[in-house]
Amino acid sequence: MHLSLGRRFVGALDDMKNVRIHITIIVAALAVVAAVMSFPARSSPAQALRPKADAFAAAAARNTTLRNELNWTFGGKQQRGWYLYDSLIGKTLNTQHDTTTSDFAAALAVWQKKTRLSADGVLDENSLMRMISQWQSTRLKNRTPATPDQLLTVPPADFYDPGRAAELRQVERNTYAAYKEMIAAADKDLKLSPKYLKIVSAFRSREYQDQLRQRSPNSGSAGLAVNSPHFTGRALDIYVGGDPVDTKDSNRAIQVNTPAYRWLVRNAERFGFRPYFYEPWHWEYVR
Repeated sequence: MHLSLGRRFVGALDDMKNVRIHITIIVAALAVVAAVMSFPARSSPAQALRPKADAFAAAAARNTTLRNELNWTFGGKQQRGWYLYDSLIGKTLNTQHDTTTSDFAAALAVWQKKTRLSADGVLDENSLMRMISQWQSTRLKNRTPATPDQLLTVPPADFYDPGRAAELRQVERNTYAAYKEMIAAADKDLKLSPKYLKIVSAFRSREYQDQLRQRSPNSGSAGLAVNSPHFTGRALDIYVGGDPVDTKDSNRAIQVNTPAYRWLVRNAERFGFRPYFYEPWHWEYVR
């Protein structure tokens, strides 16, 4: 009988050990689950700036209004909205999101933080002017007029107007080589109508530029520059659609939405060309 009681006692001890082991396992498992749930999920840079989703929803609503109604000044002319620069803005922010979305506002906030602006995701006048300053800073710095040995007269077939006089078909040599390389890549990607991406205007002498200014006395500094990059032979006006070189908003709205222009925004930098944001057709070779 004593032996039987001993066996029962040992069995009870074993049962208690098993219970303690199970409890320990359960507690450990719960701790792991709690740790996993409390560990912050990885997020993109844009998501990292989202204190609240509704904050960027409000920014998106504000951008929807400002895109068409923001009043600002450039080149002595009153401007309205920034919808004409959607493609350039998207390129700058490295985002393809629609400009009226919360995702766009979040991407904008990332850029704003990098440029030490208020990272609220709203493309107001301060952010727009900072962006324009960034675009302008990448343009040609040296506008010394080209010398005759730096220029070559290109074939009429490369021009939008093949009947253009020979002296108006001159391009700086390296610029022309880069242009031909770029056009070949665009043709491979887009299969555009032959008229697209033809050269509208290239090298202009100071005298010829003065004549153009006399014909357009109200063009302002946003139009025909006194110290034009065309003097260098490294600035090309390229046909991207619409009226080739008309700065009316209605015309530029057509140009910035063509496949040719959108391709240039995405790819021209690879070939050394930078845009003049105000004129969709104007590109400068900066290498």
